[in-house]
Amino acid sequence: MSAPRAFPHRHSGHCETGTLGALLRDRGLDLSEPLWFGVGSGLFFLHTGLLKVGGLPVTAYRVAPLAIVRAATRRLGIRMRYERFRDAETATRRLEELLSQGLAVGLQTCVYWLPYFPSTMRFQFNGHNLVAFARDDAGYWLSDTVFEEVVHCAPEALVRARFARGAFAPRGLLYYPESIPDDPDIEDAIRAGIRSTCRQMLDIPLLPVGVRGIRALGRDIGRWPARLGVDRARAQVAQIVRMQEEIGTGGAGFRFLFAAFLAEAGLRLVLPALQDLSREMTAIGDEWRQFALVGAHICKGTRTDADAYGELAAFLAQLAGREERLFRALRAAI
Repeated sequence: MSAPRAFPHRHSGHCETGTLGALLRDRGLDLSEPLWFGVGSGLFFLHTGLLKVGGLPVTAYRVAPLAIVRAATRRLGIRMRYERFRDAETATRRLEELLSQGLAVGLQTCVYWLPYFPSTMRFQFNGHNLVAFARDDAGYWLSDTVFEEVVHCAPEALVRARFARGAFAPRGLLYYPESIPDDPDIEDAIRAGIRSTCRQMLDIPLLPVGVRGIRALGRDIGRWPARLGVDRARAQVAQIVRMQEEIGTGGAGFRFLFAAFLAEAGLRLVLPALQDLSREMTAIGDEWRQFALVGAHICKGTRTDADAYGELAAFLAQLAGREERLFRALRAAI
């Protein structure tokens, strides 16, 4: 079975930047995934009990769903259309209307209801983005950048994925570009994206976000076994590691993506200092991966000593310091 039309599908590191890149590539604007991520100011950090997934506090290593799409397209002068729906029938009719016009459409979905995912990869996560680009008698053709090739999905499954409930419920969201400038100012958009990322990581007051949030989590995590009990402490560490390594690109993965953005930005802006900062961000990503490794040992029960939580706290203190220095240097370079 083959798709009714060709689509410039490309595997990506992260679903939102991959989906945005695919939508614009289909319309003739082909930019790298790291560039979309950096221009969209995707890098962030938040740890809070005010939002919960599975009854556990949320740890976010990126901005809210769709914030990258909105920021990146705004900075490049691309006018986007976003539509949500009260009911599945109206949402389906609108999707098929757009597909019949030959338009590719971005969708926000829940991974759990997408049958082409292996069962071991399905979980309740409403922030998964993909592209619908064609319809045939059996269902929809999708460009899901998690996969190497385009995939096919039955209509009833896609409806359930588009109307899943819970945190960040999609409510049938679809989006697509309405107009694209002939010559977008990429260099200016890069500068705006970097400045915004620096503000997100350094300047938001009072809340546990950015480097302040990393430090706050580091202060708390060492006290979790005594405060929460071993089982609850282990569950919260598991949530942090899962949000970092399994949901989206995660903490370390986003650092590597941002490092690639800085390397490309340095070439486009002719700023060699960004190449040095790119290498430092790669090293920071490696350290986040080591943090996750210790956390995984705690989750598996292969590290039961109290020192393991202190080791996690030390990792976070060091990471906060390195990221603060990097973003201050990045702000100065721009």
